[in-house]
Amino acid sequence: MKVEDFDFHLPEELIAQTPLLDRTASRLMVVNPFTQELEHHQFGHIVDELQAGDCLVLNDTRVLPARLMGTKEGTGANIELLLLKQTNEDEWETLVKPAKRVKIGTVVTFGEGLLKATCTGMLDHGGRTFKFEYDGIFYEILDKLGEMPLPPYIREKLDDQDRYQTVYAKERGSAAAPTAGLHFTEQLLATIKAKGVEVVFVTLHVGLGTFRPVSVDSIENHDMHSEFYSVSEEAANTINRTKLNGGRVISVGTTSTRTLETVARDNDGKIVASQGWTNIFIYPGFEYKAIDGLITNFHLPKSTLVMLVSALAGKETILHAYDEAVKEKYRFFSFGDAMFIRPKK
Repeated sequence: MKVEDFDFHLPEELIAQTPLLDRTASRLMVVNPFTQELEHHQFGHIVDELQAGDCLVLNDTRVLPARLMGTKEGTGANIELLLLKQTNEDEWETLVKPAKRVKIGTVVTFGEGLLKATCTGMLDHGGRTFKFEYDGIFYEILDKLGEMPLPPYIREKLDDQDRYQTVYAKERGSAAAPTAGLHFTEQLLATIKAKGVEVVFVTLHVGLGTFRPVSVDSIENHDMHSEFYSVSEEAANTINRTKLNGGRVISVGTTSTRTLETVARDNDGKIVASQGWTNIFIYPGFEYKAIDGLITNFHLPKSTLVMLVSALAGKETILHAYDEAVKEKYRFFSFGDAMFIRPKK
């Protein structure tokens, strides 16, 4: 299967640069899988799509304000660090700009000495490992000094950092937000629960690999990035009970989907309490075992995320929906509008 098969024309002005003031004011395109049938609504319509006995699964990861601007000791040169992954206590894998100025032993200070980092190792693609020194609690200092690592296609500055977090974000560790969840408010979730829908949380820490383009011609040759996930016993039990009682599992976002499908794949279709790393790559031909429906945003042409939704709804259906979205001037990507792929049953 060719990567080119998942291309579509996207005018740059449709890439949403800023979030809407009201999270639920986004538009919602409803798609019937493997048909050309589309409906256009506001996001609040999702309540009408959900039924008593359904289970809504959300990703409760929290984005780290992982972009740090510092100065190199000795020269005063500006250095930008992006925290990727904690490897040991106070040691992190990072991306550095400009990488050529940072060698093993280089010391970078942030916030007038509030935080200090010493380079301890060299990695590929401008990567470095750093050991951090500080007084107090690391994450509190990070909240004070760090900025949100917004996706490369967003060029506007974000005034309210919380707008790049879901209202239920809890488990720190993501380099990017699980953006389908940005449409929900506490009020909307309360309305959904009052309808008799179970709401559960899983965790998948979104890596920067989510923005990496597919660089091979044939998608079967693509090497998917790994991300850490965790499913609690409570979430697993609720999802299994929903399925047993004939309810539908509705996943919010591609990250929740990849988590559930990883666990189902490894446990004969059952959801069990587990955690680990997943590099699951979902594209047409994949057989979904965990989810029935999906709430998601509009994704980048030729991205693994377009492939994932095509596996659920059909490639022709998705490309037709995306062409329609462009015609109707839907807003795309992280701060954009939403799509609901209806369950087939």
